[in-house]
Amino acid sequence: MLGPIVPSSLSTPSTVRRLPWLLARAHLSKRRTQNLLTVAGIAVGVAVLIAALSLTNGFTGALISATLRASPHLSVQPYTPGGQDQAMEQALAASSEVAAFTPFLADKALLTRPADEYRAAGTDFSTLFGVGPQAADVLELRPEEGQLLRSLGSGEILMGAALARNIGVYPGEQINLLNSGQQRREMTVKGVFHTGNYLIDSGYAFTSLGTLQSLQGTGHITGYQIRLADPEQAPQVGQALTTQLPYAATPWQSLYGTLLDQLKLQKQVIGFVVFLIVIVAAFGIANVMTLAVFEKTQEIAILRAIGATQGTITQTFLLEGLLLGLGGLLLGNLLGLGIAAYFTARPFQIPGDLYFITTLPVQVRLTDLLWVNAVGLLTTLLAALIPARRAASIEPARIIR
Repeated sequence: MLGPIVPSSLSTPSTVRRLPWLLARAHLSKRRTQNLLTVAGIAVGVAVLIAALSLTNGFTGALISATLRASPHLSVQPYTPGGQDQAMEQALAASSEVAAFTPFLADKALLTRPADEYRAAGTDFSTLFGVGPQAADVLELRPEEGQLLRSLGSGEILMGAALARNIGVYPGEQINLLNSGQQRREMTVKGVFHTGNYLIDSGYAFTSLGTLQSLQGTGHITGYQIRLADPEQAPQVGQALTTQLPYAATPWQSLYGTLLDQLKLQKQVIGFVVFLIVIVAAFGIANVMTLAVFEKTQEIAILRAIGATQGTITQTFLLEGLLLGLGGLLLGNLLGLGIAAYFTARPFQIPGDLYFITTLPVQVRLTDLLWVNAVGLLTTLLAALIPARRAASIEPARIIR
């Protein structure tokens, strides 16, 4: 029985190696409109995915940054209430991880502004912190706000901007303070601070440590607030400090653990939902290539008859899918980075009372780009695999007959 007749042009190794590329390029040049639409579909999916992940990263980073402006990286509280602890202060001063620390006393307070002939009375609740001058180094407030915090005197209070707005009070005015122990005192508004996190700006206020101790009639402190050189090391530093002294540590990750989990879940959900666009675009590749297989059935049969192997046919259609996928990924990356650059130059404005921050920044991460491109490329190759295997399984004898 005679085998297939193989022309000399197909029998050379160099031609065999180049054949899938030549065939793929010829196929792609025929359906230009469909191919462009397929590439555009992949590009839109990838661009939206990159932009969505970048905006989510920016939202997460901005929210955490705004939160930590008026919150310490680490707090330690003694098991037994007492005054300032020299042993703990020496341990904090000796630690290379600790950038600054301050003793603090926490309380809840009702703040009220009496009515006058122009305004009705204003009232709101607040978490009140009595802190030392070192608090200006622990908290990352604006320089002018940090100076106000550092210079807090007896009977003076520094309020969040939203809290002051809710009460209707301005710097220099007098307000009445009622703490959790039903102790009253008239306070002078030293100024206001703004972190960008609405929950903090509407609920936090600071006074001097001596003022709050005098109001509570105690010399005790709640503990120490600490700023670290690396905020991510807060759990490790807290564990090291509490193994030496009878204190409980509260790193910021524990304090805002629910928030971090919600932000992580939000990114995963957004990434999955937007990734469905890439899946839909991948079906476009499968559709285009399936049509190509039907149209070129006789051509494939002839190629098989003259010596093209199943591997050659499979490589041809996989190469087509790869080229379409790479084109879509390249264009999608350019579009996604362009959208990110636009929102970097002109941040999206959002209502701070709903989303805690007033602008939506962008943060592009290399890991996200690598993940998006790797998954996008794998998806397009899988979409091309089914029509490629179908093309390779064509029986030349049955088709030609």
